[in-house]
Amino acid sequence: MAAEDILAAPVPSPFQAMVDNLNKLSQRQKLAAAVALAVSIALLTGVWLWSSKPQYSILFSNVAEKDGGSIITALQAQNVPYRVDNGGSTILVPENRANELRLMLASQGLPKGGLVGFELLETQKMGVSQFNEQINYQRGLEGELARTIQSLSAVSGARVHLAIPKQSAFLRDEQKPTASVVVALHPGRKLEPLQIAGIVHLIAASVPELDSDQVNVIDQNGNLLTRARDPRSTGLDSTQLGYVEEVESGYGKRIETILNPVLGEGNFRAQVTADVDFDSTEQTSETFKPNPTPNTAIRSQQSNENLTNQPPPIGVPGALSNQPPVPATAPITTPPVLGQALANQSGIPINSTKSSTTNYELDKTVQHIKRSLGSVKRLSVAVVVNNRMDKSPKGDVKAVARTDDEMKKINDLVREAVGFNKDRGDTLNLANTPFTEAVKEEVADVPIWQNPTTLSTLKEILRWAILLGVIFFVVRGVIRPLLGTIMPAPGQGPEKTPSPNSAAAMAAALEAEQLADEDIPPEVLQAELAKMSYEKKVARAKEIAAKDPRMVAQLMKEWIGGSPSGEGH
Repeated sequence: MAAEDILAAPVPSPFQAMVDNLNKLSQRQKLAAAVALAVSIALLTGVWLWSSKPQYSILFSNVAEKDGGSIITALQAQNVPYRVDNGGSTILVPENRANELRLMLASQGLPKGGLVGFELLETQKMGVSQFNEQINYQRGLEGELARTIQSLSAVSGARVHLAIPKQSAFLRDEQKPTASVVVALHPGRKLEPLQIAGIVHLIAASVPELDSDQVNVIDQNGNLLTRARDPRSTGLDSTQLGYVEEVESGYGKRIETILNPVLGEGNFRAQVTADVDFDSTEQTSETFKPNPTPNTAIRSQQSNENLTNQPPPIGVPGALSNQPPVPATAPITTPPVLGQALANQSGIPINSTKSSTTNYELDKTVQHIKRSLGSVKRLSVAVVVNNRMDKSPKGDVKAVARTDDEMKKINDLVREAVGFNKDRGDTLNLANTPFTEAVKEEVADVPIWQNPTTLSTLKEILRWAILLGVIFFVVRGVIRPLLGTIMPAPGQGPEKTPSPNSAAAMAAALEAEQLADEDIPPEVLQAELAKMSYEKKVARAKEIAAKDPRMVAQLMKEWIGGSPSGEGH
C-alpha cells in the first residue's frame, strides 16, 4: 500500500494534457506548427475560392464605349461581378445570371447601340436656336430609323443619313430630300429583295416628300443593294435571274417528285434550262377581208331612174340654141319647133337616166395583244439515269443497263412532268449510264478529350478532385501530425490512464510493488524511484514482468477497471 500512496497523483484532463504537451515543444517547433497551420488554412481557402469561382459568359459583345459604360454602371449598382474583354467591347458576367441580366438591362433600354433617338429632345434646353432644334430632330429621326432597321433578323447594325434641304418659298428652287442607309449584316446572312424594298419604303414614308428612288441602301462591304435597272441595258437584272432560277428549280423538283418513287433517290440527276422571255409587247391590229360569194351580205342598196320628154339640145351651138322657144307672136301659120314636133308625133320620153348603188358588209378583225412578262419560250431538259442493280441467285449485286421499255417509260414521265411542248422547240435528252461512286472523305471522330461535353465534365471532376486532394493532404500531412504531437496517446483517458506515459508509470508501479514487498521505507523508495531514468524504468518493468506476469496482469486489470487502487497509477 505504500507504493500506491507514493504513486497516487491527480490525473490531468485531455485539454490539460494538450496544453502540457504544447508547452513541452521548443520555440522552433511551435513556430513551425503555426506556419504549417497558417499555410494549410490559406491553401484550403484558396482552393475553395478557386473551386467555387463562377463561370463567365458573354453578356454583350461589340458594344460601343458609351453603351459599355452605361452597362457597367448598371451592373455595379446591382453588385454584379463582371469582366471586360476585347478592349472593352465585350462584357462578361456569371453564366447563371446572363439571361436575367439581359432582361434587366433591356428594361432600362440598354444597350442603345451607340445611337441617339428622340430621347435627345427630352434634354432640350431653353434658348436653343432653330437651327440646333432642326439638327437635333434630324439626329433623333436618323437614330430611330436605324434602331428600327436593326430589329431585322439579318441586320446587326445600321446607320441612316438624311439630307433634308432647307425649305424655300420659290418652287423653282425647291429640292427633294435624299437618304442613305448602311447596314451591317450578320455573317452568312443576306437581305432579300422584299426586305430591301421594305427598308426603302420605311425611310421614304418617315421623311416628308422623300421619294423611294431617292433612297440608297448599301451593305458593310460597300455593295449597292438598291441598284436600279438601266433601261438601256440588255442583260438581266438580279430579280430576273432569280426568277429564272426559280423556274428551273421548279421544273427540276417536278422531275424529282415523279422519278424518286420509281428509280429511288440518288439514282438519277436532272437539269433544266429555261429560256424565259422578259420582253413586254403590246400589239393592236385591224384587218379587213372581202366576203366570199355565199356569205355576201348587203348592207344598203339605192337605185335611181330619171325619164324626161324634153329633147336633147339640137341645132347650132350657141346662145340661141340653148334657149327655149319664145311664145308665138305670129299668126297660127308659124311653123313649130323641130323638137316639139317629134315629141308630139311619137308620145314617148325623149331622154331616160338610170343609176343603182349597192353597199356590201366587209369582215373587220380588231386584235389587242399584250404578252405577259416572264413567259417560258423554250425548255431544255437533261436527265441521266443510273443502271439498275440486280441481285443474282448467289446473292451478288450487279449493275445492269436499263431496257428500252424502261427508258421509254422514264422519258414519257419526264415529258409529262415538265409539260413538254414540241411546237415551242423544247428538247429532252435522256441517258442511261453507270454512276461513279464518289469517294467520301471519312470525317474523323472527335476525340473524347476534345468533346466539349466531356471537357466540361472532366473539368468539374478535376475541380472537386483537386479540392478533396488538398483537404486530404492538409488533414493527413499537417493537422493529424500536429494533433498527434499535442494530444495524449490513445487509451490514456482520465479514468483508464494514470499518466501520459504508460511505460514509465507501469515501471514505477512495478518497482514500487516489489520494493514494498521488501519492507523498504517510503522515503528510500521515493528517492530510488526519482533516481531511475525512463529507460531504466522500462527495462526494470520488462524484467519484473518476465519474472512475475501475474503482478503485471493484476496491475493492468486495476487500471482498466478503474478501481480505487488503480486511479493513482
